[in-house]
Amino acid sequence: MKLILKLIAGILIGILLGFFAPDAIIRVLLTIKLLGGQLIGFTIPLIILFYITSGIASLPKNSGSLLGKTVALSYGSTIIAGSLAFIVASTVISGMAEPVTAAADSANKLTSFITIEVPPLFGVMTALATAFLFGLGISITDSKPLKTIAEDGRRIIDLLLSNIIIPLLPFYIAGVFAEMAAEGTVFSTLKTFGIVLALAIFMHWVWITIQYTVTGLALGYSPLKLIKNMMPAYFTAVGTMSSAATIPVTLRQTKENGVNESIANFTIPLCATIHLSGSTITLVTCSTAVMALSQHIAIPSLFEMLPFIMMLGVTMIAAPGAPGGAVMAALGLMASMLGFGEAELALMIALYMAQDSFGTACNITGDGAISLWVNKFAKQPQPQAIEQTDS
Repeated sequence: MKLILKLIAGILIGILLGFFAPDAIIRVLLTIKLLGGQLIGFTIPLIILFYITSGIASLPKNSGSLLGKTVALSYGSTIIAGSLAFIVASTVISGMAEPVTAAADSANKLTSFITIEVPPLFGVMTALATAFLFGLGISITDSKPLKTIAEDGRRIIDLLLSNIIIPLLPFYIAGVFAEMAAEGTVFSTLKTFGIVLALAIFMHWVWITIQYTVTGLALGYSPLKLIKNMMPAYFTAVGTMSSAATIPVTLRQTKENGVNESIANFTIPLCATIHLSGSTITLVTCSTAVMALSQHIAIPSLFEMLPFIMMLGVTMIAAPGAPGGAVMAALGLMASMLGFGEAELALMIALYMAQDSFGTACNITGDGAISLWVNKFAKQPQPQAIEQTDS
């Protein structure tokens, strides 16, 4: 929550400085923005490589069909949630947002004091393919040295994110909004912000309702009772902004919903890593809004957007545990598949971070529904922990 307040402060300070500060101050912020953007761009492929390699290599072994069913249900939930979010967002936002037009003359446009490029070691798709190759290879061969390298690399990126990139974000965002204020585009952008955030949270609740309605009716439980039992986990996640930190509460509430203890102990920690439907809803909704605000990016059709959503579901595997980790892992896909530039990526960070806790809460609440289905497939005796519907 402190990070959210810092980001809001960064937006407000950036706007004020963009309107009233001397050009030299604005150029200092633009320099910070440039350096931050280069660091983020350099780090994106490393995030994908180490996190996905480590995530795949760490999946439980000897779990047979239950592992496959859990992964399939989690991925299917993420894809359907993202597709639904795009349909709603493209319908609502495209009719409300107008492309932002810069008022400032490009000849008089302010620039940073320095120009520097820090190209990444490899591209996003190369990182993704390499991560799958080594992740699956480590899982099959049980190579402890390679697994140690992947986990150590992940820890190093964790330290980079938590100690440098995440603390730098308020200054980075301040530079972005100072530039927009100086160019006269900031109010058009802010007008869309509130709509997008409200729409994302609304879609979270629509998806939670769909998940538990379908699950309850199919398995013979009361959907309202299922959702009510998961509310402690939802509100814990809103406060912690972390699926991992919420696992103890999610486990307890999932067991109250009648899931066998051994199934819950297997699925909940796994789903906290691979099931990020709420984060996907936010990323798809916000990226649609950013495209609507952009002059050079048109909103695609659902079939054109579907490859991005499917790749997003893969990239969400073992997304960084730091606040905003999901958006950091997804930035590379937005740049390579949606054509986002630095300005669009900065807006995505600001939009996503503003509601990160609600996306996390949607993720872990949905984990309970996945567990109920895996419990059903496992044909475990179900404790009479909740009231079943008459059917």
